[in-house]
Amino acid sequence: MLNYLKKILQNFHHDQRGHVLISVLVLGSIAFTIIVTGIVSYAIMENRASNFKHNREMAFQIAEAGINYYRWHLAHNKTDYKDGTDVDGPYVHAYEDKDGNVIGHYSLDIIAPLSGSTVVTIDSTGWLDAQPDSKRKLRARVGFPALTDYAFLTNTDVWIGDTEYTHGKFHANGGIRYDGVGDAPITSVMATYTCKIFHGCGNQTQEGIWGAGGPQEYWRYPVPAKDFTAVTAKLAEIKEGADEGGGLYLTSSGDEGWRLSFQADGTVKVYKVTRTYCYSGKDMGDNKYHTYCIDIRSTGSATTYPIPANGYIYVEDMVWVDGVVNGRATIGTAVGKSIIINGNITYLAKDGNHVLGLIGEKDILIPHNSPDYLEIDAALLAKSGATKRYFYAGDTKESLTTFGSVITFGIWTWSWTSGGGEVVSGYEITNSTYDVNLTYNPPPGFPVGSEYNLISWEEVEVIN
Repeated sequence: MLNYLKKILQNFHHDQRGHVLISVLVLGSIAFTIIVTGIVSYAIMENRASNFKHNREMAFQIAEAGINYYRWHLAHNKTDYKDGTDVDGPYVHAYEDKDGNVIGHYSLDIIAPLSGSTVVTIDSTGWLDAQPDSKRKLRARVGFPALTDYAFLTNTDVWIGDTEYTHGKFHANGGIRYDGVGDAPITSVMATYTCKIFHGCGNQTQEGIWGAGGPQEYWRYPVPAKDFTAVTAKLAEIKEGADEGGGLYLTSSGDEGWRLSFQADGTVKVYKVTRTYCYSGKDMGDNKYHTYCIDIRSTGSATTYPIPANGYIYVEDMVWVDGVVNGRATIGTAVGKSIIINGNITYLAKDGNHVLGLIGEKDILIPHNSPDYLEIDAALLAKSGATKRYFYAGDTKESLTTFGSVITFGIWTWSWTSGGGEVVSGYEITNSTYDVNLTYNPPPGFPVGSEYNLISWEEVEVIN
């Protein structure tokens, strides 16, 4: 009986070990399956993530191809903002791989320049057809740089004295004697030139840029010349826009000319100039005294006009300008007529929303009775003459500040100096500051370049 019970107990122990082994095998299989499944799932997720990342990178490249395509398109069709069609966008194009297979698309939205601007905005959204929900969007801004890209631009020689400061790019199609201080590239067309007596030289041969100023690391010469010939066509455009396009067109006054006084409320008051004061003075390169009658003595009553929507103001006579500019406008004059700075010209705010262009077909002049402290906020362009103040013996002023751009065909001067460099007529201190808003957003009708520059490039969020 005891032996029988012993065998039963032994069989029980053998069965228990079998159950444990089966349990271990089952649990091991489950654990192995979980591990393998986890590894496989991880590998699948990594593969998907890798594919997603690759597809997003491809979408980026497709969007970039759209930007490049439209930049090419604008290079051949400079004012086509509808992708060669008569309908508004977006404009969708297929994207092919190296074998000619269509693998994706890009969609273009083109934003034409605002009035007075040359800036075109190109939005390009790209995607792979295999993963259309993974889109990338790029935005590029391109524009024509204007002549107003320069703080100072002249077609001839120039001398910057030791009390003069220039802020912004400075260029001369002639030679430069530079004794002042600048903070941007200073460039000359000349490798060498003959510096004239009126620039403090005895007709000496000098480097294209020379002098006691600096920093000289900004000096570069020789460089290509800037073209002044486009100005004539632009004056004709301003005249047409003023006469027939809703601008402000002023015929000959029958007297001395017109005074235009800009008002802070966005209007301009126009007065007929009936009499002027005359003073004896000399011009650059001329040792003879002449009588210059460019100071207002009396005017008629004012007529008030709003600044035209297109910004074009054309005057068939001499014109005097002053006031506070609220808006965007350009004044152009007829052949042989000049613009006189009658007093301070300031912007309501220096934020790019208020811009004045002054294009004198002949000169832009500062008269004898100008303020001791004069500020000119404007882009000045003397087409066939110069921006200048005549030499009036013993008449000196304190300081002149310009904010904008000075472009002059002839020899420019606000100040006259003795042989020793002392200011003997005009402004003792001049400070020229460039308005950065003018490069791609110049005054209405100002000459611009013929090749688009890339202004900015960025990725933007895709909004579905």
